[in-house]
Amino acid sequence: MYRSSVFSPSADRVRSFLRLTPVAVLAMLAGACSSGPTPTTYDLSAPTSRIRGAAGVQVLVNEPAALQSLSTQQIIVKDASGAITFLGGGQWADNLPRLIQTRLINTFENASQLRGVSRPSSGAVADVQLISELRRFEVSTPDNMAVVEIAVKIVNDANGRIVSGRIFRGQVPVAAVDAANAARSLDEALSVVMLDIVRWVSGSRLPRREEPDQAGGSPPA
Repeated sequence: MYRSSVFSPSADRVRSFLRLTPVAVLAMLAGACSSGPTPTTYDLSAPTSRIRGAAGVQVLVNEPAALQSLSTQQIIVKDASGAITFLGGGQWADNLPRLIQTRLINTFENASQLRGVSRPSSGAVADVQLISELRRFEVSTPDNMAVVEIAVKIVNDANGRIVSGRIFRGQVPVAAVDAANAARSLDEALSVVMLDIVRWVSGSRLPRREEPDQAGGSPPA
């Protein structure tokens, strides 16, 4: 009897091919994602100017609230229409609101006579808290300006009441719209804003928690 000699792959070969295919696809995707140069990482600085005032007050500095576009490590460019793009070749050293919180605490420590400045996660008991919102942190085109805008409120830590509030804004020209120049100008604009915040807090009449009685023992009869 005549039999057809049609090729049929063995079951073992089919199983081996199915096992290897996902691995090959993942390797191709990994190669595609890793293409291109690694972006340069840029940090933000904390000014060191000395500012007198508000001695003895303890302040907690919260992480600024921010829209999703600002809660990133990307360097933002915004045009006149409000369209947002991200500069290639550079990124911030940390998530931007968290990095600004750290540098603002450093600025208070460097510049003021405040008794203690920390973040809420430290567990410290404070007189006031700084609640803020990061409104702008971008290179604005076509005027090529680095713009930083932060709204800050001083809150009485004992009762949660807002003591005072203010919007701070700084802008510095950008020599060229690239990562290095944008990072440099945004850092300068932020330094102006942070020093203004420290001056404002240091010059404000701030509430203070009453110190607990440390004497101990029984009251006199």
